[in-house]
Amino acid sequence: MQFKHPELLYALFLLLIPIIVHLFQLRKFQKEAFTNVAFLKEVTLQTRKSSQIKKWLTLLTRLGIIAAIVLAFAQPYFSNNKTFNTKNETVIYLDNSFSMQAKGENGELLKRAVQDIIGNIPEDENFTLVTNDDVFRNTTITAIQNDLLNIKYAGNQLSYDAALIKSKKYFSNNESTIKNLVFISDFQQKKEGFKAGKDSSVQVNLVHLKPVNTNNILVDSVYISKRTANNLEVTVNLKNNGTAIENLPVSLFNNGNLTTKTSVDITDKSATASAIFTLPVNEVINGMIAIEDSNLQFDNQLYFNINKPSKVNILTINEADDSFLKRIYTEDEFNYTAYNSNQLNYSTFATQNLIVLNELKSVSNSLSTALKSFINNGGYIAIIPSENIDIQSYNNILSNLNFNVFKTLSKMEKRLTTINYSHPLFSEGVFEKRVTNFQYPKVNSYYPQTLSKASAILQFEDGKPFLSQNGNAFVFTSALNTTNSNFRSINLIVPTFYNIGKRSLKFSDLYYTIGNQNTYDVAAILQQDAVLTLENNTDKIIPQQQFYNTKTTITTSDTPTRAATYNIKNNDVIIENISYNYNRSESNLTYQDVSNIDNVYISNSISELFNTIKNDSKVNELWKWFVIFALLLLIIEMLILKYFK
Repeated sequence: MQFKHPELLYALFLLLIPIIVHLFQLRKFQKEAFTNVAFLKEVTLQTRKSSQIKKWLTLLTRLGIIAAIVLAFAQPYFSNNKTFNTKNETVIYLDNSFSMQAKGENGELLKRAVQDIIGNIPEDENFTLVTNDDVFRNTTITAIQNDLLNIKYAGNQLSYDAALIKSKKYFSNNESTIKNLVFISDFQQKKEGFKAGKDSSVQVNLVHLKPVNTNNILVDSVYISKRTANNLEVTVNLKNNGTAIENLPVSLFNNGNLTTKTSVDITDKSATASAIFTLPVNEVINGMIAIEDSNLQFDNQLYFNINKPSKVNILTINEADDSFLKRIYTEDEFNYTAYNSNQLNYSTFATQNLIVLNELKSVSNSLSTALKSFINNGGYIAIIPSENIDIQSYNNILSNLNFNVFKTLSKMEKRLTTINYSHPLFSEGVFEKRVTNFQYPKVNSYYPQTLSKASAILQFEDGKPFLSQNGNAFVFTSALNTTNSNFRSINLIVPTFYNIGKRSLKFSDLYYTIGNQNTYDVAAILQQDAVLTLENNTDKIIPQQQFYNTKTTITTSDTPTRAATYNIKNNDVIIENISYNYNRSESNLTYQDVSNIDNVYISNSISELFNTIKNDSKVNELWKWFVIFALLLLIIEMLILKYFK
């Protein structure tokens, strides 16, 4: 029991007054003379005993009356809270990720949660509502009811740690308030599970919403599996997270129109199936793959697009045979230009994407400066030294490009034995598996170099680099002519130079995932103050972009927020298209066991949790009972005085 005014309890010392009066009575007995003395002695004894009992009962009732009145004025109460009338702060985190589309006993988990929040929070109570993509701070149900009813699913789900940190920051710094964090989610299994941690200032309350059905089928990925002179084969991977299904329709749309349709069977849980569509080559495709599944809706479509490819501008500066480069950089994909070292025109650098120094004997200061400026403007270079170089001039440009310098030429035969399969030059579509019986190329001489500032792509048997990369520069340590090396005769040369050329103008992929760090180049030269925009019928976005001489590099992460195919526009001119899709990680409906999480209160329903919070904060005031008790004692005293003989 606690008291609102505990200082009034000092009035209990008033109980001493009736005790003192009782112990030191001022009234004295008066003697009277009677004839029958023996009889009177007996009567006197009985009268004194009855009088003493009556006085003690009267004393006790009066003490009770005084004590009850004092306690009533001190206002006693029962409460689970430590302080009477303590202010409560409530922050609600409502998970509006796509997995909350799953059906519970009363419909979609998110929509049911919204209805329960509206029904269980008093209209005049202030609280803060946090979602994955929005915050309603210090508001009431009346103010945000329409927003709650129209809440959208968010593609950028926060991690549990991020959601906790985001929610807790909306509590005040007042240490005397009672802080309740209500965390409403389905607690889908993630790499890092939910952990509340120790925080005595905030009570974390979990509401675990559970779906009744965890089956789901999704469009997992789309890729080009085969190219011919006339057609493309597009493979669609479907994944099943539930029971087997037969004859699942899979449709392909182009520009919103149904192009073709097929069906697949998925026999086992967690199994995958593929559907293959054939599309004409060299045709712009704004595609969408669609399936019919009544569970999660966000992963039933996947957008992709195929643009007409832009040609990459390649310039080689030669003092050796460049026929192998001409065969790699063909005119259907590249604009190839070649100059001898004594015919340079630096003004042409601005229009190039890749410049190759093909076995120059020296690199002049003017060329080194021009190449440094070229790289700063987004260009790429590849350096192939000759067997007889001005090593100082090479080391000057290597230092400018943050490479370690060449050491004196080593005329020792070396085999190229190590391939960095994870490097972007070789990680996509070059090797089906790691090669163990590789026909190792060899060189007769090379320039030893260390790798402290660059990443190795190809290495010799002693670990020294044959080809390394730092930023937009690729450096070979050996001449590639047929006299010094057989590298030209190995198939590895084609993907090496081809992918260096392709990386110099990073074409967009078939699609990108919202929430990931996405970067691609657009072959567009913009006028001053002009910007590229991503647009469709409903959205217009200005993404992060950087301008170079021959291209614009676009970087996106959390934008756009809606899965769709967008036009990349320069003013009103459509340059190309780009597709974005939601992350598929929430399609697997497996959930974390929250029953063993420490430092939290767990509930299975929002109604149950809010009733518990109300009961915990409820104050049972007792002063009325003490007033009633005082009146009851007063009545008892009156009865004692009147009827006790």
